[in-house]
Amino acid sequence: MTTFREIGILPETAEALEAVGITHPFPIQEMTLPVALSGSDVIGQAKTGTGKTLGFGLPILERVTVPADIEAGRATPEQLTDTPQALVVVPTRELCQQVTNDLLTAGKVRNVRVTAIYGGRAYEPQVEALRKGVDVIVGTPGRLLDLAGQRKLDLSAVRALVLDEADEMLDLGFLPDVERIIQLLPAKRQTMLFSATMPGQVISLARRYMSQPTHIRAAMPDDEGQTVAATRQFVFRAHSMDKPELVARILQARGRGLAMIFCRTKRTAADIADQLARRGFASGAVHGDLGQGAREQALRAFRNGKVDVLVCTDVAARGIDVENVTHVVNYQSPEDEKTYLHRIGRTGRAGRTGTAVTLVDWDDIPRWKLINKALDLAFDDPEETYSTSAHLYEQLDIPEGTTGVLPRAERTRAGLGAEEIEDLGETGGRGRRGGRSAPAEQAERPRRTRPERSRRRTRGGEPVGDAAPAGEPAAPAEGGAPDHGEAGAESATAARTPRRRRRTRASAPAHQDGASGTAAQPETAAPHGADAGDSAPGEAKPRRRRRTRGGSASRSAPSSES
Repeated sequence: MTTFREIGILPETAEALEAVGITHPFPIQEMTLPVALSGSDVIGQAKTGTGKTLGFGLPILERVTVPADIEAGRATPEQLTDTPQALVVVPTRELCQQVTNDLLTAGKVRNVRVTAIYGGRAYEPQVEALRKGVDVIVGTPGRLLDLAGQRKLDLSAVRALVLDEADEMLDLGFLPDVERIIQLLPAKRQTMLFSATMPGQVISLARRYMSQPTHIRAAMPDDEGQTVAATRQFVFRAHSMDKPELVARILQARGRGLAMIFCRTKRTAADIADQLARRGFASGAVHGDLGQGAREQALRAFRNGKVDVLVCTDVAARGIDVENVTHVVNYQSPEDEKTYLHRIGRTGRAGRTGTAVTLVDWDDIPRWKLINKALDLAFDDPEETYSTSAHLYEQLDIPEGTTGVLPRAERTRAGLGAEEIEDLGETGGRGRRGGRSAPAEQAERPRRTRPERSRRRTRGGEPVGDAAPAGEPAAPAEGGAPDHGEAGAESATAARTPRRRRRTRASAPAHQDGASGTAAQPETAAPHGADAGDSAPGEAKPRRRRRTRGGSASRSAPSSES
């Protein structure tokens, strides 16, 4: 078999790959590298899980100039620069991390500086990395355009551009943003486009921005159809209320390693992850309602083996390469055939075998028939299956007597809580934890007490005598005498003392005298020397003023003298 050294990559790059056990290229790599290393534009098409990342990653690492090249005599000091020399555009944050890690591994010996630029993280660390200098950037379209618009990202020295998973960028509506990014690049550059499928709009994009590209389509000799032959596929018709129990038994099949469960909606993914955790499985979730820190925490725990079941939406169906993923379960039928291919492509990668199980609800049968026909599969009429069906145990090699709860003796994983969540300084969005704006929100909460003070100084929309600021004489109510001396000071003191319960009852007695004589009796006896004729016309106001302690005394005095 051909080795990477025989293909002609740099010795330092081959040494870095050999250090992690990578010595022989896959078909897409073997066919792409000679063309890409020569500087020609390339369109690479291969099934998911066949090694497209190194197919474009090694050529762009060869095109950047680093200090190690000067020491080896391959470049001059004038060719060194701190601005990015290569750019990889990807559709999702998880794929951005995956590609960044692969490029860091391959460029470790040469010390190539690779930086991931994507949303959900704070701007400052990314801007600081760009200021210090970077050789290769891997980023998502939105954050790349954002930093370029702020003049924090200079793309004028980019020599190589890669569009990875271009069909997914088309589905997510990123192609206009990709075109804006391309217009910021030099006209003379190498452009490579890699994807598992090539829709018409992606081909049109390649024709507009690529110069005489070589279209390379690679596949294994014994691999027929669009799915990977190393992945066993099972499709069952299942009831939605029985699916959690059914999945719990599938996860106890013999020989199961790591497993990924795909759902169409974020709510379903969160619910299934919680249900599996209650059943004893070490599960984590990745979906759009989680903050970026929580998503990365779940992926790290999954890669480290602390969690062996990852429940996710299609955000994790692209490019996520985790070793020893033996089972993929489609809890809900995918939207189309492309989504199905990428979901089941998380297992059976790099020559390994895997198992893909799809659970089709009765309502999803029409959608599944379209997928089955498009991929030319043999599951047009899925067999009706329940968690107790004998053929389920037989086909998936589930031990007899298995229940929907994992035995305590098998609960050996540390769980999601054992993986610390990283404070990324997340920018907005739901599920933010420890974001930059959280302390500011907490700091402004005490200011909300000011409107409460202003509400205490009014009653029923009418001004109250104690509404004046402390230390100033209270303004008289309409038709009343002004407060002076001790009465004014007493009113100011009352303004500072909240007596909200007594004041809310004050408006009722004026209208209840006829019905409740006992309630009105203490109030009518309060004026000194006033008879009923004097107090009746102004009965409501003196009562309300007396409850402020100061205003009532000053206003009732003239009435008694008359």
